[in-house]
Amino acid sequence: MGMSFHSIGYLFKEGIKGLWKNRTMSIASICVLISCLLMTGIAGLISLNLSSTMHGIESNNTVTVFLENGLPSLTAVQIGEQLRALDNVSECTFVPKEDGLKNVIGGMDTEHDSDLFAALGEDNPLPDAYTISLSDLSRYEETLATITAIEGVDKTNNISSVVEKLNDLDRLVRYVSLAILVVLGLVSLFIISNTLKVTIFSRRMEINIMKSVGATNGFVRVPFIVEGVLIGVFSGVISATALYFGYDKAVEVVYGIVKFLNIIDLRPYGLTLYIAYVLVGMLFGVMGGVISIRRYLKKEGENAIV
Repeated sequence: MGMSFHSIGYLFKEGIKGLWKNRTMSIASICVLISCLLMTGIAGLISLNLSSTMHGIESNNTVTVFLENGLPSLTAVQIGEQLRALDNVSECTFVPKEDGLKNVIGGMDTEHDSDLFAALGEDNPLPDAYTISLSDLSRYEETLATITAIEGVDKTNNISSVVEKLNDLDRLVRYVSLAILVVLGLVSLFIISNTLKVTIFSRRMEINIMKSVGATNGFVRVPFIVEGVLIGVFSGVISATALYFGYDKAVEVVYGIVKFLNIIDLRPYGLTLYIAYVLVGMLFGVMGGVISIRRYLKKEGENAIV
């Protein structure tokens, strides 16, 4: 048992030694793998936030119905009665154009709201409107078609086109992220396996001696797999840290520009992010190590047969 622990310690130490000895190639491997993990993570977060935003928009059962400008008050009241009579409308509230203008100006965060409101005076460009709540969102399109057919209704804030555009953007992000993962994943494996190939080449004499005294292929593989795992762990930790803190800063900037987005809070998932990135990094490292040492052992086996 003591010998087993000693062997594990020796092999682990050899892996660290190989990583340090070929540090230039190791750093290159880490940088490429960080790029792969970061770009995939960024694309994944964009996709999740788009999905969250679409879900938030789709679950919003409030619709604004804009009336034609200049309608008589009596006509506006009659339109309200027609809207309330629809079986899919649960609530209906009249919003006079003066209130609509106040809401628009107030949303601009200006320091002179009252001055701007007074300056516009009678030249209010907004029409009267109704805000309605729908009972059944599955009948969204059908209900909006009925509403727009009512005489005196100008338009509604139909969000289905927004959802469709976000859905197209989400699909594009997923395709791009998959392409990035495939391309950078292959590049990462190539760089890692070549890094380990340099280590194997520099230690070929030692490997041959180990093989001549009865070392198994598994024993020979371990230091290089350890080296690959360490590359993966370093890459995973650095990537997760950069993504975790960079995401918070990006959210502040984006949310300051686009208010309607449903931004996902990454903080509760910090530990999960680190674990996932380290495991994925280790997987790439192990695969790189296995590919490089297998090629070498296979080549040596063929040479021995010859």
